[in-house]
Amino acid sequence: MKKKKIKGIILAGGTATRLFPLTATTSKQLLPVYDRQMIFYPLNVLIKAGIKDILIIVAPEHSGQFLNLLGSIFEKHGIRIEFKVQKIPKGLADAFITGEDFIDEGNVAMILGDNIFEKDFSAEIKNFKSGGMIFAKKVPDPERYGVVKFDENNKVVQIVEKPKNWISDYAIPGIYVYDSRCVEAAKQAKHSERGEIEITEIHNYYLDKDELSVSVFDGEWMDAGTFDSLLEAGRIVKEKEIYKNFDHIIDEAIKEFNNEIKEIAKKRLR
Repeated sequence: MKKKKIKGIILAGGTATRLFPLTATTSKQLLPVYDRQMIFYPLNVLIKAGIKDILIIVAPEHSGQFLNLLGSIFEKHGIRIEFKVQKIPKGLADAFITGEDFIDEGNVAMILGDNIFEKDFSAEIKNFKSGGMIFAKKVPDPERYGVVKFDENNKVVQIVEKPKNWISDYAIPGIYVYDSRCVEAAKQAKHSERGEIEITEIHNYYLDKDELSVSVFDGEWMDAGTFDSLLEAGRIVKEKEIYKNFDHIIDEAIKEFNNEIKEIAKKRLR
């Protein structure tokens, strides 16, 4: 089977009320994690995997800030970034409906804008052909996440969103790779009690077809959605030198952006 072109989606909408008052004036994904804005970490996952077309889904009140930072920063590097505004968060899986025209008939890797990883997922993403691919990591608090249960042969037998009763210690982080059928799966999905389309509906769509692969991984996984986890993420990024693992395209683009801003500032002072 010929591999289809893969595109990337970063979900960076929402209100992030747990980080008020920080997010009263800017997006969570534009807050700093050590030496750069959080949004560059999910961008790095996609760009290192060779993805050239990226859609960032943002909240309306912060759309201008994303455009100011990322609107043209990668142009000369062959990375094309599009933006779509999501007025009301409708669940993670709604991103596939929002990005339907962008995905078209290709494959898509989606990553949550506040998830930071030590692991490099490039090989897995580059080798993806069809179906669905997600990941799992053992955590001490699985009730906070979607979880995956394996049988004695390490075959996936169940996926549940934030289970009330213990099912497994393996949580599903915010990085997912699917073929274009994820759009129809999202459209067909039942809304949860929260009135949202849960991403587990998409996982189970492929699981039911026996077309879902799940890989357990090691290394740091940070969900920087609270004051403590945001602070901890910056500490881990520095101590484990994760900031040195960025694709050269991102490092060069940030350097060019910084120099441009400095030059503009100098002209204003003249």
